[in-house]
Amino acid sequence: MLVRTIEAELAADPTEGTQGEAAPLPWIEEAHQVAPKDARELSKLFFDRLATLEDGSPDYAYTRNTLIEMNLSLVHYVAGRFRNRGNGQLEDIVQVGTVGLIKAIDRFDVSRGFEFVSFAVPCILGEIKRYFRDTSWAVHVPRRLQELRTRLSRSQERLSTVLGREPTVKELAADLEVTEEQALEAIVAANGYLAGSLDAPHGSADEGETYRSGRSLADVMGAPDPAIEVFEHVHALAPLLAELGERERRIIEMRFGQEMTQAEIGAALGISQMHVSRLLSRTLAELRTGLLTRE
Repeated sequence: MLVRTIEAELAADPTEGTQGEAAPLPWIEEAHQVAPKDARELSKLFFDRLATLEDGSPDYAYTRNTLIEMNLSLVHYVAGRFRNRGNGQLEDIVQVGTVGLIKAIDRFDVSRGFEFVSFAVPCILGEIKRYFRDTSWAVHVPRRLQELRTRLSRSQERLSTVLGREPTVKELAADLEVTEEQALEAIVAANGYLAGSLDAPHGSADEGETYRSGRSLADVMGAPDPAIEVFEHVHALAPLLAELGERERRIIEMRFGQEMTQAEIGAALGISQMHVSRLLSRTLAELRTGLLTRE
């Protein structure tokens, strides 16, 4: 038995009492292994004692910690419902649920006569739901839109069943009792709930080799073509280049078309490198001014 009588552990028991005090609590070696049925009965005893103890005392710490460990099965039970949510590891969900359990233990009032299980499960569930609400969104969305998005999803499902088609924005707004602008805002916000990974496999099982090729979404995404930007620049410069003198056009062509150095251009034109540098700087300044004026 994990639960032993106090007489066997009197010297080591942190709940050791003195004459005239309440009967000592049973010493539980591995509280997390107590069966749920036994935990329910023992929790009543421990909650009764917790209400009489001073917060911060060794007795209080032992009683509270034992209550937490004995009722961890409630956390695992509730967390199991979120096993396949797709985001968040089960260990993280259990940790969050444990926070809810601790809050439930600290808030539970034994004098009200309720079962602890009926009080704890909603606390654990609420803590886990808040965790998903705050961490599942791929982008930051105001809390009011997060909550409206949940209502929107239920409304869409309900109206689709009734109408036999996708509901319009006007119908959704009427069902949610919000304006059409607010309904649209919620629809747009819903797009930020989950973001697809660029490492996700591209294609589907129906696409045969495409699916088995091992390509990710990032492999098939388009990217800006540098040649388009070059074409745009050349197209904008063409009329300005036509207005330049013959020598200036030739210097520009040799410098940027043939990628010649200033010394090579000077040798080809029979002028000094310094003269080439001055002509090039002046010409580029004129082209730059011309582009800014045209914009």
